[in-house]
Amino acid sequence: MNWKARLLVLDGLMPALDETNRLAWGTLADASEDAELVFLGLDYSESESGKACFAAVPQRGDASPRMANPQLWSLMATLAPDDLALYGGARSIVDWHARHRFCAQCGGDTKLAKGGWQRDCTACGTSHFPRTDPVTIMLVEYDGKLMLGRGLGWPEGSFSALAGFVEPGESIEEAVAREVLEESGVKVRDVSYVASQPWPFPSQLMIGCHSYADDDRLTIDETEMAEINWYARDEVKAALAGDGPFRAPPPHAIAHHLMHWWIHR
Repeated sequence: MNWKARLLVLDGLMPALDETNRLAWGTLADASEDAELVFLGLDYSESESGKACFAAVPQRGDASPRMANPQLWSLMATLAPDDLALYGGARSIVDWHARHRFCAQCGGDTKLAKGGWQRDCTACGTSHFPRTDPVTIMLVEYDGKLMLGRGLGWPEGSFSALAGFVEPGESIEEAVAREVLEESGVKVRDVSYVASQPWPFPSQLMIGCHSYADDDRLTIDETEMAEINWYARDEVKAALAGDGPFRAPPPHAIAHHLMHWWIHR
C-alpha cells in the first residue's frame, strides 16, 4: 500500500535502521493512540512525491552528557548525510517536547500546537517555542600550530577544538575570546567565522570560528578540561587520517571539518 504519511521509527531517541542502513520508517498506524506527533516536513525525494513525515514524542527526553551514549555515536557515523540531518532535526524537536510538558510561566500542562513547532499552556495560554542554543567552537592558531583540548570524561587520546555557549549579551567574537581564555588562559584576536552545524545534543547551533593567539603559554581550567596541547600541521593531518598523536573528532562533527579547513586553506 502506498501510504500518504510515514512515521520515523525511534526507540526513545535512538533511531532504527532498515536493511539498507537508512533510517527506518513506519506508518501513522504504528503510533500509540495518545502519541504527540511532530510534523517534520514533506519528502520530495526521487522515490517520494510530497509524503508527509512525522515523529512521535517519547516519554522522556535526554539530559545525559553528549559523550554518554557510544552506541548512538557509532550509529550516527554510519548514516548518510541526508539521513543524519533529518535525524538530527527530529531528535532535537521531539526531545524538546519531551522535556517541556509544563509551562515555565505558571507550571500548568502544555499541549503540542502548530504541527509540533509550538507548545501552548492549557492554564495561562502562554506559547512556548523550540529553542536553539548558540555554541562557539574555535580553532586557535599560534606559530603554525593548533590548540586542541580533551574535556573531562572524554576517552584518552580524543582531542577536539575548544567550545562553549554564547552568553546573553555577547557577540560571537566575544564568546570565542572568553571561552578560550577561561579554558586555556590564552588571549586570542582576529576571530573569523568559518562554518556552522546544528548539533542535536540536545539542540545547539555550533558556530565554527578561527582565531590567532600571541602566546602559547597555557593555564588550563582543570574543572572543565583534562588536557590542552598545541599540534603542528603534520600532526593534525596524520590524526585526521587515523594515524596521529591523538584521535580526531568523527567526520560528522564540525570540529573534523574545521581541522580539514585549517590544513587545506
